[in-house]
Formats: sequence, C-alpha cells, structure tokens
Amino acid sequence: MIKKDEPILVIDDLSVSFRQGAEVNLAVDRVSLSINKGETVALVGESGSGKSVTALSILKLLPYPAASHPSGTIQYKGEDLLDGDERDLQRVRGYDITMIFQEPMTSLNPLHTVERQINQILMLHQGMHQAEARLKTIDLLRQVGIKNAQSRLNAYPHQLSGGQRQRVMIAMALANEPELLIADEPTTALDVTIQAQILELLKTLQAKHGLAMLFITHNLGIVRKIADRTCVMQHGKIVEHGPTAEVFENPIHEYTRHLLSSEPSGKPPMNNEQAPIIMEGSDIRVWFPIKKGFFRKTVDHVKAVDGIDVVLREGQTLGVVGESGSGKTTLGFAMTRLISSQGKVSFIGRDISQYSFGKMKPLREEMQVVFQDPYGSLSPRMSIGEIVGEGLLIHMPKLSYKERDQKVSQALIETGLDSETRHRYPHEFSGGQRQRVAIARALVLEPKFIMLDEPTSALDMSVQAQVVDLLRELQKQHKLTYMFISHDLKVVRALANEVLVMRNGQVVEQGKAARIFDNPGTDYTKSLMAAAFDLEAV
Repeated sequence: MIKKDEPILVIDDLSVSFRQGAEVNLAVDRVSLSINKGETVALVGESGSGKSVTALSILKLLPYPAASHPSGTIQYKGEDLLDGDERDLQRVRGYDITMIFQEPMTSLNPLHTVERQINQILMLHQGMHQAEARLKTIDLLRQVGIKNAQSRLNAYPHQLSGGQRQRVMIAMALANEPELLIADEPTTALDVTIQAQILELLKTLQAKHGLAMLFITHNLGIVRKIADRTCVMQHGKIVEHGPTAEVFENPIHEYTRHLLSSEPSGKPPMNNEQAPIIMEGSDIRVWFPIKKGFFRKTVDHVKAVDGIDVVLREGQTLGVVGESGSGKTTLGFAMTRLISSQGKVSFIGRDISQYSFGKMKPLREEMQVVFQDPYGSLSPRMSIGEIVGEGLLIHMPKLSYKERDQKVSQALIETGLDSETRHRYPHEFSGGQRQRVAIARALVLEPKFIMLDEPTSALDMSVQAQVVDLLRELQKQHKLTYMFISHDLKVVRALANEVLVMRNGQVVEQGKAARIFDNPGTDYTKSLMAAAFDLEAV
C-alpha cells in the first residue's frame, strides 16, 4: 500500500518525439518528476513547452505511432505504463487515473446527454444500475457547481455554456474517485467564482480520499493556491522545480522570473463619448423555449438574454463579464446576428435586426468573431494558412495568391506566431497557439468590429500580456471596436473602457470600467471582484 509520503507516480528521464514525414521533433526532453499520494504537483510553462504532452504520455493518449518515447519510464505504483499493453491501460484509465482535458467541447460526445455520459462511467467501472447512477450523477453535478442539476441531465453539450461543459468534464473525472487526477487547464473556461469553488472542491476531495493531482495550468495564481510543489517547463525541459512557496518567492531560473513577472497590464484607450457608434442594441432578448409533453408544447422559456441595451463606439472596448451561463456569449452572438434575437441591432447606422444569412454575408468582412474554443473552431483538414486566408478568398477574391499569402503571414506574425506555421495543421499546436491562429483569422480582414469570446482563456500569462498589448495596438492603429467577453477580470481591466456585468440574462451593473473596478455598486459585482483578485493575491 502506498503511503502518503511515497510516490504514486514516478516519471523518469521521459522524452517524447513526433515524426512528420522525415522530420523528427523532440517535444519533451528527459523530464523527471514524481507525485506522492495526496499531493498536488503543478506543471507550468508557456504554450508549447511540453506540459500537455507530458501529461498525455502517462496514459499513452498521444497519436501513436507518430509519437514515440526515445527514453524514459512512467511508473504507477511500480508498474511501467509505457510498457503496458492496451488491456492494462484500459484498467487504469478512468478508474485509477483520470484526466480533465483542456477543451471540453471536443472531449464530450455531442450525441449523448450529460446523464448518459456520466452514467456510462459509473455503470462500467462501478457496476451501478441506472437509477443508482442517475442519483450519483445528480450529486456529482451539484458538487461541481451546476445549478438545477436534475434539469440539466437531458442537456446535450451544445446546450451548455463553455464553463458548464468544463464542469461536466470535472464531474466525469471525479466519478470513480480516482487515486490520481491529471488536470490539464481544468479551470480555463470557468469564471472566477466557480474557479474558487472547483479548487476548494478538489482540495476537499484530496483530503477525503488521498487524491494525488498533476495540475497543468498557465494561471500562476491558481498554482500558488493549490500546489504543494511546482515544476516549470520550457522547450520540453523542466528548468526549475521545488516547493511552490520557494519557487514563487525565490525563483532561480531566468525563465521562471519571466513567468512570474508576466501579466496583462496597461490601460485601455481614453474614453471618447463623442466617437461614432459602431454597433447598438436596444431591448435585446434571446429566449429559448422549454417544451414538455407528448406534443412538445412550450411551457416556459430560458431567458438567456432578457432586455439588454448596449452601445459600442469606434475605437472603444466593452467588457462583458459574469458567471458561466449568465448570457455573455449569447448576447455577443445576438449582436453579431449569429443567432436570432428580439429587439433592435444596428451596425454602422444600419438596422440589421431582420437581416437574413445571405444579406449579412457582405457585412462579415467588417464584423468578425474570435470563438472561445480554438480547436472546435479550426478545421483539422485545413492548413493554418488556409484557415487564416479563407476569409480573404471570400471577401477579397481579387487578391493574387502572393498578396493573400503575404497578408496571412503578417497576421500570424502580429499574433506572435512564425509565418512558417501557415504550412502546418491545428493538431500540431498547443491550445494557446491555436487561439492565436483564431485571432489571426479575425484580424486578417481588418474589420471595424470584433466580438472576442474568451480569447485569452487558453493562453499562458506571458502570451495573455502579448495579446492584450496586440489588441490595444491594433485598436489604436485601426480604430477597432471590441466586445470583449471574459471571466478574467485582470484582462478586462487592461482592455475595457466600459464594463457590463451580467447575471441570469440581465444587466446587474454597467458603466465606466474604472468606476466598476474601483467602486463596484452591487453585491454581485463585489463578489466577482473579490473572487478574482483574492485568488491572484493568495
């Protein structure tokens, strides 16, 4: 039996390489680390540093045979998982060791309800009958903070917000009370109040069951709060490791000091209340019908957005904040006419409320969106160059191939990527790198308005700072107007002139960003600020 101070997992001298044609790239270079029972070890570093590749190697979830291990062992309770056959791994996966993935929409089955996806785990691994599994599923959903858990059992993944989907993933991972939990950016899609709840939940489960965790994140505030030890990765190597307090207070390696000093900073452009109105919404409503009975009659509505007025001016940024499921993204989709809504929406003086899909098409060049889930919004069959340049083919068909290629290269460079990456494919990039590709795709058309839905959620701190600086610079150069939807209040503070706080589809508070951050007027806004900045201060 493993004692608390004995390693439950030992990674020794692990290397991971990927073959693409004749070229072999080393993604992880002789990494060694161990995790004790009941201990949390954090793995931090910039996107592409090898964190997720190391984690995926534990359960052999990499795309073999393209991936290989030139060296190393991964021992779980003395058993080398790299040498184990598929039957041995199936016994370990999902029961002894579980994993929370970074992108829930690509990890959940779109054809199965929430109940079925969690029930299958309980029935397969614990032999529960369906009624028993249903009660356990409801309890798990409540534990991870999903309100009205029983009413969400029949929901499909696309009917949930990004944060709600991530919470379902966490419930699935915890269902079998594993001994080791690998958490790959588990709070990325969650608002600050739910982040705090999930972290507290994980700590409680740890104390109760002796759960060990490998916690991968770019949020250093979370690392400081939850991790016993921290390993810092750069270019596939662990450059520094030790007790978390020691690493944070006395970093030795230059890269660690760089990470700790990197955070979004600066101020948004000056407020200009005389600037032209680019987009305006009046009494915006998005109600989803609740249907019951044999004839599927509408008995009520989910009021995702309920009577909101909003104004966006040229060269200014409106930050939209609130908990997951508050209606932030739905409001953005309504304003950009990606979903139907009631009320009036005007874009550059034109009433587009009743515009059809075809009539909206010419306006898409001037109205772009960066979606929350970068992997789900990028076609795996298209190269990066084709993805970024697709809009140019549609809206600027007269451009020559060379001119289009130059624009694509420049957009990639502006978002911090090498122009040569245009010849590669999305699966070859980390989550943060894919998000930068999504931003480049929006920027390449030089639009007047961009709706950014959690554009920095998958990015590490230093890249967040770069993207914030980039967005501000582009805004200054081109007088861009942003609707910036985020749960990261530090990023919103660095970008937004105005802030709109949402809860349950309605506006709780709205006004100048400086006033709301310095002197919030409602208890709900105060709770958001407290959760965000207390978490960072720990």
